[in-house]
Amino acid sequence: MDDRGRPEDPAPALSRENLAGQNPSGQDPARQAPPRQDLDAAGRGPVDNAAAALELVARAAGPFLAGLQDRPVHPPDRDRLLDELAGPLPEDGDGALVAVAELLRVGTAAATATAGPRYFGYVVGGATPAAQAGDWVVSLLDQPTGLWPTSPLAAKAETVVLGWLKDLLGFPASHGGVLTPSATFANLTGLACARHWWAARHGVDVAADGLAGLPRMPVLSSGYAHASCRKALQVLGCGRDGLRLVAEADGSLDVDRLDRELADSGPAVLIGTAGEVDAGRYDPLDELADLAERHGAWLHVDGAFGLFAAASPRTRGLVRGVERADSVAADCHKWLNTPYESGFALVRDRSALARAFGSWNAAYLPEPDDERISYNTLGPESSRRARALPLWAALRAYGRAGHRALVERHLGLARRLGELVEAADDLELLSPVTLFVVCFRYRPAGMADPAGLDALNRSLGAALAEDGRVHAGTTSHRGVVALRPAIVNWRTRPEDVELLVAVVRELGARVAAR
Repeated sequence: MDDRGRPEDPAPALSRENLAGQNPSGQDPARQAPPRQDLDAAGRGPVDNAAAALELVARAAGPFLAGLQDRPVHPPDRDRLLDELAGPLPEDGDGALVAVAELLRVGTAAATATAGPRYFGYVVGGATPAAQAGDWVVSLLDQPTGLWPTSPLAAKAETVVLGWLKDLLGFPASHGGVLTPSATFANLTGLACARHWWAARHGVDVAADGLAGLPRMPVLSSGYAHASCRKALQVLGCGRDGLRLVAEADGSLDVDRLDRELADSGPAVLIGTAGEVDAGRYDPLDELADLAERHGAWLHVDGAFGLFAAASPRTRGLVRGVERADSVAADCHKWLNTPYESGFALVRDRSALARAFGSWNAAYLPEPDDERISYNTLGPESSRRARALPLWAALRAYGRAGHRALVERHLGLARRLGELVEAADDLELLSPVTLFVVCFRYRPAGMADPAGLDALNRSLGAALAEDGRVHAGTTSHRGVVALRPAIVNWRTRPEDVELLVAVVRELGARVAAR
């Protein structure tokens, strides 16, 4: 980590200066079109020029990464560039070097700068240097990782990474786990285990026999539940509308009412939220765990937004009790700043994963209880990318202290943004800052009409996207249209947060004057 708590760049060889020395023409490496030379003598198939193609990517990486700091979030000529990707399928093809050079030319110019320091939309982290390089290693090694025999390396790395994540986040080593493409898949994984548990309480092996003849599975949550949980219930055949909200008017959990409902529901599934999307609020996970134990319910926690609060003593109390949940979903491509796709699911009973996803009656597959773990028996995927390798690289590179510093730096930047909002007479903070999300709106003096303020902030969100200097999406928070920037990129600096406030106020005044 550097003196600002950011991961140091380990690749000085990819600097602009060094690239210039390797490229006497001075042309952007991504814009050079190498001659076609990668088909065999008959012109029918590829020859082995992978090293040359990868060198093109490596040479383009330096200028692209160096330019992220000042790159517009939305490239002004994006649509024209995207059209250049189209066209008929080539009959013979252009060859690997020409194709990769063209992809780099268009991609480096047209890509939204989500990896940059001023993209505050959704919850999008940037990839730290170690994690990004680890992701390149994934493609280099090209390991199919569903089965132990096809990649003992990836299986061992996944086991190690899951152990490190449990250690970092305060989970017992006895918990089971599996890496997934995303937190949505992790929610699907945890809730599939919950469905199997619930059906077993009704005497049915749902993995073998399905849901036919069973009543609707009771699923209860506060108003904080994310749409991905509904999506998981939809895919699992439980119905997205089967989620029953037990919430106060502000969306927070009504604990007493939930206690009463569980007393009459029979076996049920509870969904707790560790980090709500608009303002970073948390369900009382310890109380939910108490209720689950008292009533014999399954507790699933969606920690996609806020589970990594456990990495810092400052915020660890927000997730108190999460280790008592039966299943937990999260990902590392938000706050841990690893490349997509880096989700993971943890379960208290490690056999729950094999019960929900194993036993396919395929003779050529290893048994799910084999000591040499085949992770395709523990989750929804069969063919899997070696997604453990970037996580291993990041956790090995920066360790516990580095990732704690990353979390605390983002917490500090969010608090700073909240202070700037409160100090501005034309901005209104709509919720206390507890995490990395800051929910506020533009509210010029003398404007009090709710509908007018909603329309103004909706137009302001569109203006921010068109302007391109910063990006912060809009949301509806307690019925009010608001901005909700999320600060989770390791490249973000205090001056980027200050620029966000300045641009919001500038464009807000311009939109209000129309």
